[in-house]
Amino acid sequence: MQRDAMLKQLGYAPNSALLSQLERIENNTTGYEKIQKHIMDLHDHLKIDGSYVAMSNTNDYFKIKIEAPSSEIAQEAHEKIKHFSDKFKVTVNKLDNKETYYIVGFNH
Repeated sequence: MQRDAMLKQLGYAPNSALLSQLERIENNTTGYEKIQKHIMDLHDHLKIDGSYVAMSNTNDYFKIKIEAPSSEIAQEAHEKIKHFSDKFKVTVNKLDNKETYYIVGFNH
């Protein structure tokens, strides 16, 4: 997937700064080419729950942000993330005391 298309699918208006940030994330994410499509699929599945995948402003990783309207829906989102991580062998790190994960990369 081209970077412009990926940014648009994530809800960004592509510009040079965002394209550069996406390139840094790609380079920083282990095995990125193996999981890129799965990251986009996860984003689509999470939108139903009011959650999403975005680019982190503080680290060169994709983050998964859970912003569900209820604890039940938030739990569903956490389960989708666990399923994504297990099925596609993707390492995700949950931040302490936050409803946020970082996608670290493919776990060989």
